[in-house]
Amino acid sequence: MASQFSETENPHWRRTFFPIWSGQAISLIGSRLVGFALVWYLTTATGSATILATVSLIGLLPEMILAPFAGAMVDRLNRKKVMLIADSLIALITLFLAVLFIFDLVEIWHIYVLMFMRSIGGSFHYTAMSASTSLMVPKEKFTKIQGLNQVLHSILTIIAAPLGALALEVLEVGHVLFIDVVTASVAILPLIFVAIPQPDVTTTEEEKSNPIRTLFRDVADGFRYIYHWKGLFYLILLATLLNALINPAFSLLPLLVNKTFGLGAPELATLETALGIGMLCGSLLLSVWGGFRKKIITSTLGLFLNSIGIFLLGLAPSSQFWMVIAGIAFFGLTNPIVNGPINALFQETVDPKMQGRVFALIGTLASAISPVGLMIAGPLADRFGVQAWFLVGGIYILIMVGIILASPVIMAIDQGSNHQSALTASPAATVPEN
Repeated sequence: MASQFSETENPHWRRTFFPIWSGQAISLIGSRLVGFALVWYLTTATGSATILATVSLIGLLPEMILAPFAGAMVDRLNRKKVMLIADSLIALITLFLAVLFIFDLVEIWHIYVLMFMRSIGGSFHYTAMSASTSLMVPKEKFTKIQGLNQVLHSILTIIAAPLGALALEVLEVGHVLFIDVVTASVAILPLIFVAIPQPDVTTTEEEKSNPIRTLFRDVADGFRYIYHWKGLFYLILLATLLNALINPAFSLLPLLVNKTFGLGAPELATLETALGIGMLCGSLLLSVWGGFRKKIITSTLGLFLNSIGIFLLGLAPSSQFWMVIAGIAFFGLTNPIVNGPINALFQETVDPKMQGRVFALIGTLASAISPVGLMIAGPLADRFGVQAWFLVGGIYILIMVGIILASPVIMAIDQGSNHQSALTASPAATVPEN
């Protein structure tokens, strides 16, 4: 069994971590191509904000519902096998949909099913990979690896949309989906040969004899851990409403490009590229700067700057597409400054035995009412336009920043990194108190 370590204890950690990380990076290229191709297909085929919002909702719901249980299972199961099964499931489902496209048999509901099943696989894969990272990377490298992940996603955002637009110019949608199958296979290969550390988890005979009860108790322990860490709990509540306002707006970007500005796939790709360039610059800035000593201050500054980009997206006249490009680029620039410090704080603080369920629950709780936002966003955007959502989101961000700065318990969230959690499977578990 494994525990967190320093680089002096394992100077060869890169040989284990980077083959898996590289495979996942290649797989993400295929996933982004699929996402771009399917969203643009639905945009041009239906022109409906409701359908785009429904696709986003279907992709989100399984992850939200299953993530807490996936996290609890990841904390007990073999993480390598979990990732192998999840990646293989996603590849097979994508292959099936590609065949439907090639034989002109695809229906809208087929795409719904694909997004639903990919979300199930993704909820297990992402949780397993996130929880495994803290056992594969030295403690002092957590922040740098978070920065590297931000750089990766930035580069993918830059190249995936232009590649997606180019692929749709020369290939049918079904053939674009085949690319994802190939890249998923590349991600699976290193998982077969590279060992992934497991946390030291003790399972009693009672737990083995009643796995369902154990699963629910593990999920409850995760909820208890988050609830008693008050700074984190209140921050999640604020993020929940933020996601409910911002996520629907970004899911409707293709419609903003197509209907509000009367433009096409190349312009949508331009927005994706601008977002990626902004994220890359923000990631590099954070890597060089390192942020303030208190990570919550750095994240709050990034959140405030986020609002500038959001307002540009919401206020751009239909003749000034450059404002949309500038707004989304600035949003991308500030996003790593919001997420990077907080993610590093969680990896430093949360007990490795708990990271699967805690990370999954953080994501689930932070997106808890996003489905409501998506259900409302589609019909309202069809009536009032997509930009209204960005304006509401920008106003809320300013309110959220004010609440964070005025809340001593949230501003003290960094103190959690000074505590070592002694959480066990018992109801009397202790957690960092902020």
